[in-house]
Amino acid sequence: MDDGRNLAGARLLMFGPPGSGKGTQAAVLASRLGVPAISTGEMLRQAVAQGSDLGNKVETIMTSGALVDDETMAEVVRHRLAQKDTGNGFLLDGYPRTKGQARTLEQVLQDQDVHLDGVVFLDVPTEELVTRALARKRADDREEVIRERLRIYHSQTAPLLGYYRDLGLLRTVDGHQSIDKVTEAVLASLAEAA
Repeated sequence: MDDGRNLAGARLLMFGPPGSGKGTQAAVLASRLGVPAISTGEMLRQAVAQGSDLGNKVETIMTSGALVDDETMAEVVRHRLAQKDTGNGFLLDGYPRTKGQARTLEQVLQDQDVHLDGVVFLDVPTEELVTRALARKRADDREEVIRERLRIYHSQTAPLLGYYRDLGLLRTVDGHQSIDKVTEAVLASLAEAA
C-alpha cells in the first residue's frame, strides 16, 4: 500500500463531522506525508504565543469567550500558511468552516501562488458519531449537546462538501473503520487523484 511518499508536498484539507476522527487522521497523515498538521486551535494558540498584534487581538477575543470572526481567522490563516514549515505542504483541519472562509482560503493560497491538492471527507454515520462522543465521557459530551454540534455542522460546514466536489477536490473516505484502515483509504484515495 502507498506509504504517502508520492504525496509529499501535498496541500490538503481534512473534513468531517465532530467525532469523525479528523484530528487523529490529520496527525497520522501529516507524519506519513512529512507535512505539518495545522488545526484551527493550533493556529490561534501559535498566534497568541508569538505575542504579535494579531496574537494580542486573538487573545482578547478568545478571553472574552467570543468566537474569532471570519476576518480575524483569515488573518491568522494567512499568517500561519506563510510560515516556512508549510512551504512543502500542509494538512489543514478545522478551517474553513463556511463557504465564505473557503473563498478566503482560496485567495490566501492564490496570493502565495499555490493551490489545494485535495479535500478529504471522513464519512461516519450520525449514530456512530454520537456513540463515539459519549464514549469520551467529557463533561460537555451529553447527547443533546453532541446532537446540537452535529446540527450546526450539517447546516454550516457540510455545504462545503458540494463546493469542493464541484472543484474536483473532494475525496470521500469511509471513516467508520479502524484508524489504520482509514489512513490507508485516505492515502489510496489521494494517490488515485494525484
